[in-house]
Amino acid sequence: MQRLTHFLISHMIAGRKTGPVRPATLADVSRAAGVSASAVSMVLTGRGAARISKQTQRRILAAAKRLAYRPNLLARGLANQRLRTLGVATLMQAGELSYDFLEILNGILTSANRYGQNTSILSLRDWNCDSGGLRRFCDGRIDGLILVAPTLDSTLSTLPDHFPIVAIHPPRALPGIVNIECDEEEGAFALVRHLVAQGHRRILHLTGPAGHIGSGRRFRGYLRALASARLSFDRELVATSGFSADIGRAAMRAWLGRHARNPPHAVFCVSDAAAIGCLEALTEAGLRVPDDVSIAGFGDSPAARSIIPPLTSVGWPLAEMGRRAVELLLTRVEAPVGTQNPLPTSVAYPAELIFRASVGMRPSVGGGRSSPGSMMRMPISYPATCLPRAAAPVRAAGSDSGSANHCPTAISA
Repeated sequence: MQRLTHFLISHMIAGRKTGPVRPATLADVSRAAGVSASAVSMVLTGRGAARISKQTQRRILAAAKRLAYRPNLLARGLANQRLRTLGVATLMQAGELSYDFLEILNGILTSANRYGQNTSILSLRDWNCDSGGLRRFCDGRIDGLILVAPTLDSTLSTLPDHFPIVAIHPPRALPGIVNIECDEEEGAFALVRHLVAQGHRRILHLTGPAGHIGSGRRFRGYLRALASARLSFDRELVATSGFSADIGRAAMRAWLGRHARNPPHAVFCVSDAAAIGCLEALTEAGLRVPDDVSIAGFGDSPAARSIIPPLTSVGWPLAEMGRRAVELLLTRVEAPVGTQNPLPTSVAYPAELIFRASVGMRPSVGGGRSSPGSMMRMPISYPATCLPRAAAPVRAAGSDSGSANHCPTAISA
């Protein structure tokens, strides 16, 4: 009689057509199988199932299948103090996500999937003004947080205390957080030295907005390269620009308006987008790239590869940085509470020069121009602590860049 009652109840539950049907719970399976909830839990989780008879196990499994029971992963995660979800926070600029963020996100998702983690994304309007949203994001929704290009104030008041956090490309090292960076200054230094090696002496730099940390790093690399080549710094060869094509175009037009009779030998732009705008302004002025003026950008964006002529640039392993961020964050998440943090405070990846047709030798030097279809990659030499590709030959286009061994340098506190 009891089995007949449970059979009728289960069919009444499954056969209802009116209103939304809620998911079956552990209690529903317990009632349908005529056993306790603890017995159902032991059978469905496999923990202690040996204490339940085979006949009862079959009855429980049949009831779970009949009711389409699915375990409540959130409840299970709370019981294990793990949600298996990692958060990613970034700034939404002008209603768009940047190419750099999408490349980093690709690496994050790839690594998260590999380790069986879910990913939740929080877009911010302002790092410091959206502190409430950032704190709520970390309040029981995620196990750890990855900050992408955070510009936080020095107090870090927007971040929750004692929460696993990794930052990718912060403007400065954030205390108590693992910081993953790329050596922008060294990349800019190597690029400007390459321009000098091509015979260029009047090298204009379209720099980023004042106060931007990344722009400042690239400017320092520019200055170091001039000093190492014993070239005098000329303030007239620095123009404030920005990171977009529109601002780069306007900055180049304004500079040419003041120096129409004495154009630069080469232009180093703070970003690829600014370099594309610069190229358009030079073309409007009747100057050919690279025959009359060479141009180089920074970031190795997809546009740098598709524009004509293709743009010489500095690349960084964005996807690899995203993958590494997940690994470092999971190490912190899984560390026992109260243990000393074994991770480095900073991980620095080397940059890479990508030679394309927008840079050629200065004609008066007698070199000619680059082939429009040519593209080569050159690793930047680093100290012996990290030689990512110092011994490798320069690789031409078409070689497998995906197998590159980007070697980060770990810097402990």
